[in-house]
Amino acid sequence: MDKVEEPTGCPARGSCPMYLAISAGTVRYAPLGRGPALEGNLGEEHWDRDSHLTAVPWKSVGPCKGHGESLRALAEPSAAEQAQGEGDPAAAQLDVARLRSSSMEIREKGSEFLKEELYKAQKELKLKDEECERLSKVREQLEQELEELTASLFEEAHKMVREANMKQAASEKQLKEARGKVDTTLFAEFQAWRESPSLDKTCPFLERVYREDVGPCLDFTMQELSALVRAAVEDNTLTIEPVASQTLPAVKMATVECSSANTCALSGLARACRHRIRLGDSESHYYISPSSRARITAVCNFFTYIRYIQQGLVRQDAEPMFWEVTRLRKEMSLAKLGFFPQEA
Repeated sequence: MDKVEEPTGCPARGSCPMYLAISAGTVRYAPLGRGPALEGNLGEEHWDRDSHLTAVPWKSVGPCKGHGESLRALAEPSAAEQAQGEGDPAAAQLDVARLRSSSMEIREKGSEFLKEELYKAQKELKLKDEECERLSKVREQLEQELEELTASLFEEAHKMVREANMKQAASEKQLKEARGKVDTTLFAEFQAWRESPSLDKTCPFLERVYREDVGPCLDFTMQELSALVRAAVEDNTLTIEPVASQTLPAVKMATVECSSANTCALSGLARACRHRIRLGDSESHYYISPSSRARITAVCNFFTYIRYIQQGLVRQDAEPMFWEVTRLRKEMSLAKLGFFPQEA
């Protein structure tokens, strides 16, 4: 007699999902040809190979807890999800419309922002172009003015050079003409004196000047005082000083006045005397007229120049020295004739 094989239990009891589904009542166990299907918790029922499992709708079979509730929550969708699932096409269209509207709005705002930035950039660029154009015009104007000024300066410089050359040529021409007109005798006498300058009146040069210029220029009406003045001029001891506008009281005057301020001591004429002379270390003063002062000053200027030549202070050629001496002799001749500057 064959041994009847006993049905084996589920090897994954407690962890098998199928077992958990059967235990929860989600799946019904129905053996083939063995009566009606069993419902509820099968507990420790043995498995038959010829049986099959049939899924049944959810049905509460009792207060089963634990894994059964979790499985039911996972297996059956909620009412809200079902409602959302039912309205998905309309919601999806609404969402798409909103996305499109938002995208268009963002695009329009972005376009407006870019247009504003572009306008600002174009405006700034235009201002910079205008500033560059203005600066370019200013630079061109300055360059033009500089060129004109440079040309004017060069023209003025060339003009001055031409005028200087013309004046130099005229001076050289006049000098040559003057050299041709110079009295060879007078120049020879001066050149001979210049080789050995002295104040000796016996040398031909000074003897001529004394006779023709110095003597007549210092020849005043008062002969005695004229001789003293001539000697003081030769010795360089004569002093000329202006008269004060207000005469000091007589008790405070330490010098002896030999003439009045209204009479010239040399010519004896009634003149307004604004200067007076003092001879050497004498305390006496003599009032002189402007004409007398001009004659004495002209002679003193001549003697001062020839003293400079004697001391080696004048470093020129013989011809310029001779012309300066001639000019000083001319001043003595004019002063002798009564021509003198007004300040005298």
